[in-house]
Amino acid sequence: MPQKKRLTLKDLARRLDVHSSTVSRVMNAATRHLISEEVVQRVLKAAAELGFRPNRMASSLRTRRSHAIGVVLPDITNPVFPPILLGIEKVLSDAGYVALVANAGPDRAQHVVDQMLAHQVDGVVLATVTRRDPVLAYCLDAGIAVATVLRSEAPAPGVICDDRLGMRLTVDHLFALGHRHIAHIAGPLSISTGRLRKQGFVAAMKVHGLKALLVQADAHTRESGRQACAEILKRFPQVTAIAAGNDLIALGCYDALREAGRRCPEDVSVVGHNDMPLTDMLAPPLTTIRIPHHEMGEQTARLLLEYIRGEQREHVRVVLKPELVVRGSTAPPRQTSG
Repeated sequence: MPQKKRLTLKDLARRLDVHSSTVSRVMNAATRHLISEEVVQRVLKAAAELGFRPNRMASSLRTRRSHAIGVVLPDITNPVFPPILLGIEKVLSDAGYVALVANAGPDRAQHVVDQMLAHQVDGVVLATVTRRDPVLAYCLDAGIAVATVLRSEAPAPGVICDDRLGMRLTVDHLFALGHRHIAHIAGPLSISTGRLRKQGFVAAMKVHGLKALLVQADAHTRESGRQACAEILKRFPQVTAIAAGNDLIALGCYDALREAGRRCPEDVSVVGHNDMPLTDMLAPPLTTIRIPHHEMGEQTARLLLEYIRGEQREHVRVVLKPELVVRGSTAPPRQTSG
């Protein structure tokens, strides 16, 4: 059976009695606004009825743009990343781009980037958060446009949240409640957020004249949080509050406190970081630092598109502000110590 001939852009333009450039602009979300709404609707309706799909390969050969952006995530199971990805995809879609998303740990990230480059992506968003990530240097050496998210140290455009301020908000809140023995479970220092939040905690404790009680978690996971919290209870029995490196670590604190026969917040208050989904459904609901993850994704995509278009030449760094969300996991300590 002979294969049905593919409907071309010129074919569609001929049927609608409009110029082919008009159809081309309508089919590109980035230029659609240049055409009147009546013509846009007529072209889109006809395209849907006739099964017309733009030939992206031909377009990329002509414009040297694929209108595809690679997005490399380190762990899609981490609740932090889906809202970031949604923000990235929204901005890219509005601009006529598509996101090619890959989940890749440190051992696979370079291979994944190679695959994306083979598909001629116009740029890459790296959410790989290790401080000394060779994949970033690899992308820059390859001459591809790059933007980073959740990474403070990068010679590329990027978006971060003010992690030091987040920890300052945490400590200020606990201090105001009367806590004086406050411990911090830090995330891995090889990751930007782990290092910056630890720095923010230490600085905030110093402002209040308090000794910083510190324990290092092996990872930003619930199990690592449980183990680190058990260590805190053993090393610092006087502790009345814990500032966790993220919400998953805070969940581990809930586990460890329950295993030790301690109650939250009656015996030990707990503060998380990120405000991941369902933290308000925990028992008790988790006090945490809210980070605007969706906005982070949107801002990152905008920075990358501006860089691709040549609208900004310097490495712009956008720093968003966190917000303290007070819930049921924090309360005044039973006895306030000086």
